[in-house]
Amino acid sequence: MSIRLRFTFLYNVILAITLAIFGFSLYSIQATSTLEALKKEIIRSSDTLGQSVLHTVTDKNPTQNTASVGNPPVNSDESIVPSISESASGMVSPSASKNPENFPPPSRPGNSQTQSDFPPPKPFTSFTSDKAFQYLPEREVVRVLDSDGNLIASPYGRKEDALPFNPSTQVELSSGKDFWEEGTVRSQMMLIYNRPIIDNGEVQYILQVARPLSERNHSLDLLRNTLILASLCTLVAAFGIGWLFSGITLQPIQRITRTAQTIGEERDFSKRVEYSGPRDEVGLLAETFNSMLSHLQDAYQQVAHSLSQQRDFMADVSHELRTPLTTLRGNLGLLGRIPTLPDDEQKDIVNDMVLESDRMIRLVNELLSLAHADTGRKISKERILIAPLIEDCYRQIQNLDEEHKISWKCPKRSAILGDRDAFRQILLILLDNSMKYSSGNIRIDVEHRIDKIRIIVADSGQGIPEDKLPHIFDRFYRVDEESSSKGFGLGLPIARSLVESMQGCIEIQSEPGKGCKVIIDFPAVTGD
Repeated sequence: MSIRLRFTFLYNVILAITLAIFGFSLYSIQATSTLEALKKEIIRSSDTLGQSVLHTVTDKNPTQNTASVGNPPVNSDESIVPSISESASGMVSPSASKNPENFPPPSRPGNSQTQSDFPPPKPFTSFTSDKAFQYLPEREVVRVLDSDGNLIASPYGRKEDALPFNPSTQVELSSGKDFWEEGTVRSQMMLIYNRPIIDNGEVQYILQVARPLSERNHSLDLLRNTLILASLCTLVAAFGIGWLFSGITLQPIQRITRTAQTIGEERDFSKRVEYSGPRDEVGLLAETFNSMLSHLQDAYQQVAHSLSQQRDFMADVSHELRTPLTTLRGNLGLLGRIPTLPDDEQKDIVNDMVLESDRMIRLVNELLSLAHADTGRKISKERILIAPLIEDCYRQIQNLDEEHKISWKCPKRSAILGDRDAFRQILLILLDNSMKYSSGNIRIDVEHRIDKIRIIVADSGQGIPEDKLPHIFDRFYRVDEESSSKGFGLGLPIARSLVESMQGCIEIQSEPGKGCKVIIDFPAVTGD
């Protein structure tokens, strides 16, 4: 599975979970709010109908004026519900003779009858003076029961009009508490509100007000189906949009992949990933990849340059060895062919062979030194006093060559951190070069800078042409290509490798006819 598909799939899973939680919460809130709204409507309707029942009761019993619509009592020792004057806002009938359509008398303890033995309920049409029962809403289902739960009044006066009534709830109702329940009436779910009507602290009647739940359930079903359909459409659209935008987002990564494939096939490290977006995670990835390519390109160029140098090095070594070997072979052949050569000629031939052998030995030694420097041989790190080493090199050079005058100046406590033998070899190489290309004076100066020690080796020779200075550290490079008697062109490359191995740097300044100056900087060493 591609990262694009995984990204889109994960995005849709998160969105689906979010939509499910949102839909469930919205559905629950809607279900609760619609149920509460329906209950409030039923309670408001029951208030009006309850007052009508009380009106009829008080007309039948004018001496009793404490009947009320029952609600859960605050204190069972007090009146269970507010009086008629509080609950019905003073709606009390003046006399029973003016309202003959009274409800049947409430049942009394010991006189309970079953619904089958009970007389048929009175129809609401007989209450001609009561508008509350005459103009019931079409959705309203109202029944009046006695305290035992027997139907005593219904819209059409039929016993089969009775609503579901759970006798177990009668205990709740007898204590003055209302009760909600759901029941099925003619295959239709109804929300039924059972409300006690209290007279003289006793439950006289039970008012049942019901409304069908079909409209509410239909609206909830419609809401549920709408949420499901909208969620599915949203997920499909989100998948397409997520797939599109993930493709746009991953384009830099795809370009990185294509660039890497091209580099692998063409070995072209000059290619770069083109990215013009924000500097986010993908932008940082493209930037890091381009930076890595730059380093790889530099490394590749260095390797290519090293290989080229190695090929040139082998060619130069072969060339340098060919001359002495050819000379040795020729002289040996001459001695073999003419064994009776005069002693003077034989002596000259032997001297030539010794010189060529010494030349080969010097070349091999310099090659070994250069190889050790290139392979990064371990350089010891110790505190080196510069003055004693310069003095040793001065004595050694003066013993070999008394023609050149060497002067030097160095503070007694000047020191560097490095390898004693390597530093001695650096000084000998520089002094040897100065004596080869200069017939005048040679001077060594040691200077203290802020954080480094500077060593300057200067001569008064012919100098180096400006166009040849950039190549002065190349292997086997000689300023005077026609002369091979002054060396092999390996001294300065060896010196630079040794200086760099001691964390130093070396440069050459020269002007034709004014001599040459070699400057070496080493990190300063503090303390004794």
